[in-house]
Amino acid sequence: MENAIEVNKLRKEFKAYSSRTGLKGAFRDLFTRNYKVVPAVNDIHFTVKQGEMVGYIGENGAGKSTTIKMLTGILTPTSGQITVNGMNPHKEREKFVQTIGVVFGQRSQLWWDIAVQESFRLLKKVYKVSDEDYDNHMGHVIKTLDIEPLLDKPVRKLSLGQRMRCELAAALIHNPPLLFLDEPTIGLDVLVKLKIREFLKEINEKYNTTILLTTHDLSDIEALCERVIMLDEGKIIYDGALRNLKEKWGERKELQFQFLEKIEIAKLKDITGGLPVKWELDEKEAIYIANIEDTEELISLLIARVVSAFKIKDIKINEISTEEIIRNIYEKGTVEVEGGN
Repeated sequence: MENAIEVNKLRKEFKAYSSRTGLKGAFRDLFTRNYKVVPAVNDIHFTVKQGEMVGYIGENGAGKSTTIKMLTGILTPTSGQITVNGMNPHKEREKFVQTIGVVFGQRSQLWWDIAVQESFRLLKKVYKVSDEDYDNHMGHVIKTLDIEPLLDKPVRKLSLGQRMRCELAAALIHNPPLLFLDEPTIGLDVLVKLKIREFLKEINEKYNTTILLTTHDLSDIEALCERVIMLDEGKIIYDGALRNLKEKWGERKELQFQFLEKIEIAKLKDITGGLPVKWELDEKEAIYIANIEDTEELISLLIARVVSAFKIKDIKINEISTEEIIRNIYEKGTVEVEGGN
């Protein structure tokens, strides 16, 4: 199977300017500026196979959007090699853009004051899509995303959820083999998110469309991607299966206790002293949360101590969420990159 994306020692640096203090400093800044070089993406390497759906995740400022902009040809790398769909995104620009679709959650590719279908027609001409191909492919896209009632409306009159569905359809007019999605579900309600997720799964299965997804909504990643690439300060700190990430870092359980009366959390800490447990209190819901290693012996011992000391209304045992796992990795600053991808 060929790779849709190949990245080797990719680096992007920006100059960060600083101003001198005082009037004298401001005058000097007119002639010479102090700056330092900041690497937004720091010598990263990864490949994405055709037909893969990969989550590209990281905190704000980690370098996710900078990477996407280099992969799509918007930014030129400082150094390193990029091959996307067998081409260099910067040197074969016109040919290259025919093979990708891009959705930026906070930027529109639709014309603001004209009807959605007019934007679609313009994009159809830009991408040189035949009438037959457009009708066959876009008929299905429009129906699946349920945007037919929106086609006659100007983009400015659409809600955020309606616009994002139209943006996704616009990115697929030429049925590209590779789709870049940068925060495609930002600010959307649950039903719209579900519709978009189901649609993405469908085009991946039907057309073997490769999808690279960046998002802060980890439920999108869990629903769509088997593999994640995690970025921190411009470097890849994890590249591998989401399942392995959860198995390796999700070695804890969360126990939620509800008591018949209010309990001081200090008393719970005293009762469970000596156990590797971390207590939190959700005051709004009156839920006491114990975070503990996932072993039967420790969990049984914790429950036995709490039940023997207090009257229990309810107990729930939950797996640690992906969001919690990833937050723990960032807090610990652990670097763990898997090979083979």
